[in-house]
Amino acid sequence: MIEKQKAVFLDRDGVLNKELGDYVCRVEDFKILEHNFKPLKELQERGYLLIVITNQGGLAKKWYTEEILMEMNRQLKETYEQQGISLSEIYYCNHHPEYNGKCLCRKPGSMMLEKAVARFNIDPSKSYFIGDRERDVLAGEAAGVKGILIDSDQPISEVLELIK
Repeated sequence: MIEKQKAVFLDRDGVLNKELGDYVCRVEDFKILEHNFKPLKELQERGYLLIVITNQGGLAKKWYTEEILMEMNRQLKETYEQQGISLSEIYYCNHHPEYNGKCLCRKPGSMMLEKAVARFNIDPSKSYFIGDRERDVLAGEAAGVKGILIDSDQPISEVLELIK
Protein backbone atom coordinates (compact mmCIF):
# COMPACT_ATOMS: atom_id res chain seq x y z
CA MET A 1 0.00 0.00 0.00
CA ILE A 2 1.25 3.46 -0.89
CA GLU A 3 1.97 5.65 2.13
CA LYS A 4 -0.36 8.62 2.45
CA GLN A 5 1.04 12.11 2.09
CA LYS A 6 0.59 15.08 4.39
CA ALA A 7 -0.41 18.53 3.18
CA VAL A 8 -0.81 22.13 4.20
CA PHE A 9 -3.83 23.62 2.50
CA LEU A 10 -3.66 27.39 2.04
CA ASP A 11 -6.28 30.00 1.39
CA ARG A 12 -5.09 32.43 -1.27
CA ASP A 13 -6.26 36.01 -0.62
CA GLY A 14 -4.92 37.23 2.73
CA VAL A 15 -2.62 34.22 3.14
CA LEU A 16 -0.48 34.02 -0.02
CA ASN A 17 -1.29 37.44 -1.47
CA LYS A 18 -2.31 40.76 0.03
CA GLU A 19 -5.91 41.00 1.20
CA LEU A 20 -7.75 43.89 -0.45
CA GLY A 21 -10.95 43.66 1.57
CA ASP A 22 -13.07 42.14 -1.18
CA TYR A 23 -11.88 40.47 -4.36
CA VAL A 24 -8.59 40.96 -6.15
CA CYS A 25 -10.04 41.86 -9.54
CA ARG A 26 -6.99 43.14 -11.44
CA VAL A 27 -3.63 41.48 -12.05
CA GLU A 28 -1.85 44.73 -11.19
CA ASP A 29 -3.44 44.62 -7.69
CA PHE A 30 -2.25 41.05 -7.06
CA LYS A 31 0.62 41.38 -4.55
CA ILE A 32 2.29 38.19 -3.32
CA LEU A 33 3.26 38.16 0.38
CA GLU A 34 7.00 37.52 0.21
CA HIS A 35 7.30 37.05 3.99
CA ASN A 36 5.73 33.60 3.52
CA PHE A 37 8.44 32.23 1.21
CA LYS A 38 10.69 31.01 4.02
CA PRO A 39 8.02 29.29 6.19
CA LEU A 40 6.40 27.60 3.18
CA LYS A 41 9.80 26.41 1.96
CA GLU A 42 10.35 24.94 5.44
CA LEU A 43 6.98 23.15 5.36
CA GLN A 44 7.80 21.73 1.93
CA GLU A 45 11.18 20.54 3.22
CA ARG A 46 9.34 18.87 6.13
CA GLY A 47 7.43 16.81 3.56
CA TYR A 48 4.18 18.72 3.26
CA LEU A 49 2.45 19.21 -0.07
CA LEU A 50 1.28 22.81 -0.47
CA ILE A 51 -2.20 23.11 -1.98
CA VAL A 52 -4.23 26.28 -2.48
CA ILE A 53 -7.98 26.23 -1.78
CA THR A 54 -9.75 29.50 -2.63
CA ASN A 55 -13.25 30.89 -3.07
CA GLN A 56 -13.41 33.12 -6.14
CA GLY A 57 -17.02 34.30 -6.12
CA GLY A 58 -16.00 37.39 -8.05
CA LEU A 59 -16.15 35.17 -11.13
CA ALA A 60 -19.87 34.55 -10.59
CA LYS A 61 -20.35 38.28 -10.02
CA LYS A 62 -18.45 38.94 -13.28
CA TRP A 63 -16.09 41.31 -11.46
CA TYR A 64 -13.17 39.63 -13.26
CA THR A 65 -12.71 36.88 -15.82
CA GLU A 66 -11.38 33.35 -15.63
CA GLU A 67 -8.42 34.54 -17.75
CA ILE A 68 -7.52 37.18 -15.13
CA LEU A 69 -7.77 34.58 -12.36
CA MET A 70 -5.57 32.17 -14.33
CA GLU A 71 -2.95 34.90 -14.80
CA MET A 72 -2.90 35.64 -11.06
CA ASN A 73 -2.59 31.93 -10.28
CA ARG A 74 0.18 31.56 -12.88
CA GLN A 75 2.09 34.44 -11.27
CA LEU A 76 1.60 32.87 -7.84
CA LYS A 77 2.92 29.46 -8.91
CA GLU A 78 5.79 30.95 -10.92
CA THR A 79 6.89 33.29 -8.11
CA TYR A 80 6.89 30.43 -5.61
CA GLU A 81 8.76 28.16 -8.04
CA GLN A 82 11.46 30.83 -8.30
CA GLN A 83 11.86 30.45 -4.52
CA GLY A 84 12.10 26.65 -4.82
CA ILE A 85 8.54 26.14 -3.57
CA SER A 86 6.04 23.97 -5.41
CA LEU A 87 2.32 24.64 -5.11
CA SER A 88 0.93 21.22 -6.01
CA GLU A 89 -2.41 22.59 -7.19
CA ILE A 90 -4.71 25.59 -6.96
CA TYR A 91 -8.36 24.66 -6.47
CA TYR A 92 -10.96 27.40 -6.72
CA CYS A 93 -14.72 27.72 -6.42
CA ASN A 94 -16.19 30.06 -9.02
CA HIS A 95 -19.64 30.18 -7.40
CA HIS A 96 -21.32 32.77 -5.21
CA PRO A 97 -24.50 31.98 -3.23
CA GLU A 98 -26.29 35.13 -4.46
CA TYR A 99 -25.70 34.11 -8.08
CA ASN A 100 -25.50 30.30 -8.11
CA GLY A 101 -27.25 29.22 -4.91
CA LYS A 102 -25.54 26.86 -2.50
CA CYS A 103 -22.74 24.67 -3.81
CA LEU A 104 -20.59 21.99 -2.20
CA CYS A 105 -17.23 23.42 -3.24
CA ARG A 106 -17.46 26.94 -1.81
CA LYS A 107 -15.84 27.12 1.61
CA PRO A 108 -16.99 26.33 4.27
CA GLY A 109 -17.92 23.39 2.03
CA SER A 110 -15.15 20.82 1.87
CA MET A 111 -15.39 19.46 -1.69
CA MET A 112 -12.19 21.15 -2.93
CA LEU A 113 -10.24 19.65 -0.02
CA GLU A 114 -11.85 16.25 -0.53
CA LYS A 115 -10.83 16.29 -4.22
CA ALA A 116 -7.24 17.13 -3.27
CA VAL A 117 -7.17 14.45 -0.55
CA ALA A 118 -8.27 11.83 -3.09
CA ARG A 119 -6.05 13.03 -5.94
CA PHE A 120 -2.84 13.33 -3.91
CA ASN A 121 -3.45 10.41 -1.50
CA ILE A 122 -3.41 12.72 1.54
CA ASP A 123 -3.88 11.71 5.16
CA PRO A 124 -6.21 14.44 6.53
CA SER A 125 -5.24 13.65 10.13
CA LYS A 126 -1.65 14.72 9.36
CA SER A 127 -2.69 17.81 7.39
CA TYR A 128 -3.54 21.45 8.10
CA PHE A 129 -5.49 24.33 6.56
CA ILE A 130 -4.15 27.86 7.06
CA GLY A 131 -6.73 30.53 6.37
CA ASP A 132 -7.72 34.04 7.38
CA ARG A 133 -11.46 33.38 7.62
CA GLU A 134 -13.52 31.11 9.85
CA ARG A 135 -14.90 29.41 6.71
CA ASP A 136 -11.36 28.16 5.92
CA VAL A 137 -11.08 26.47 9.31
CA LEU A 138 -14.59 25.01 8.97
CA ALA A 139 -13.84 23.62 5.49
CA GLY A 140 -10.65 22.03 6.78
CA GLU A 141 -12.37 20.49 9.79
CA ALA A 142 -15.19 19.14 7.59
CA ALA A 143 -12.52 17.28 5.60
CA GLY A 144 -10.77 16.00 8.74
CA VAL A 145 -7.93 18.56 8.49
CA LYS A 146 -6.79 20.74 11.42
CA GLY A 147 -7.62 24.39 10.76
CA ILE A 148 -5.31 27.25 11.69
CA LEU A 149 -6.88 30.72 11.67
CA ILE A 150 -4.54 33.66 11.04
CA ASP A 151 -5.12 37.36 10.53
CA SER A 152 -5.15 38.61 6.94
CA ASP A 153 -1.58 39.09 5.68
CA GLN A 154 -0.13 37.61 8.92
CA PRO A 155 3.22 35.86 8.42
CA ILE A 156 2.83 32.07 8.42
CA SER A 157 6.09 31.91 10.40
CA GLU A 158 4.04 33.03 13.43
CA VAL A 159 2.00 29.80 13.39
CA LEU A 160 4.67 27.39 12.16
CA GLU A 161 5.01 25.77 15.60
CA LEU A 162 1.37 24.60 15.36
CA ILE A 163 2.30 22.34 12.44
CA LYS A 164 3.94 19.18 13.77
